[in-house]
Amino acid sequence: MSPRSRSALSAVLIALASLLAPCATLAGWAMHGPADTGRYVAAVAPLADDPAVRDAAADTLGAGFAGFVDEATAGPVNGAVWLFVRDAARSFTRTEAFHEGWDAANRTVHAAVLRALRDDGAAGHAVTVDLAPVTERVRDRLAEDHVPFARRIPVRHTAVTVLPAHEADRLRKGYQVLDVAAFWLPLAAVVFAVTGIAVAACRRRAVTAAGIGTALGGALLALAVLVGRRLTVAELPGPVDGPAAGAVYDALTETLRTASWLLVALGLTVALASWLTGRYGRPARRRPPARPTPEPTGPTPPRPTGTRL
Repeated sequence: MSPRSRSALSAVLIALASLLAPCATLAGWAMHGPADTGRYVAAVAPLADDPAVRDAAADTLGAGFAGFVDEATAGPVNGAVWLFVRDAARSFTRTEAFHEGWDAANRTVHAAVLRALRDDGAAGHAVTVDLAPVTERVRDRLAEDHVPFARRIPVRHTAVTVLPAHEADRLRKGYQVLDVAAFWLPLAAVVFAVTGIAVAACRRRAVTAAGIGTALGGALLALAVLVGRRLTVAELPGPVDGPAAGAVYDALTETLRTASWLLVALGLTVALASWLTGRYGRPARRRPPARPTPEPTGPTPPRPTGTRL
């Protein structure tokens, strides 16, 4: 294979490796980050102290309690009662019981969604959860803290729809694709990069190109995370929009953002090291030793003799 053909093949392989690097990082993050219940709960646990999340939770809790009062009194609550309920809900979000309920609710919902995504027999069915155990746990904690009327909080076993059937089916297909991609994409990226460097006519330049391509892929991934945040926050309606949705998105994608900047740092480090090695690491060229002058083979000419005047 000619050097030009080797260089062209190396460029194609390194370009493929650079494109696969951010995709492999995204797939690995999706399968080992949000798709893991323990890591998911640990990621969203600090959000219980976020003011935007607490305000959104307080509005949701207040609306639910107001609906319960409407049913109990057979009429809508007045403004004074609504203000009291809202203030009480905001005070509740600052208690330890809210933190426990937050973790328990996220764990229950995430486990239900993950179980539905992994079960092919759940096709065509919506993902539902029963939050009665969470309500009972919060009620018991409030009763332990001697909150008035805590024991009167009703615990209703109702199926709450988390994902409709069509959305669950679409996410299930995506989850299966990610499951396969999380293994094969990193392997393919490494194989393409190593092969591209091995077949290159100038391996040092190939290593530099691979480093620059990896850094560009990491920067592209970081940009995609930023654009995804804007699109996600803009499309979420209801009480989870705005700052609350942004806080949740940032908590879930923190590891992905870190991984993208690690790709940038790794690629730039490899490219810089390769460039410096090529520029300053070359040994100085030694001049070939001078050839000795051949001795004459004929008779030695007589030396001139000087005469003294």
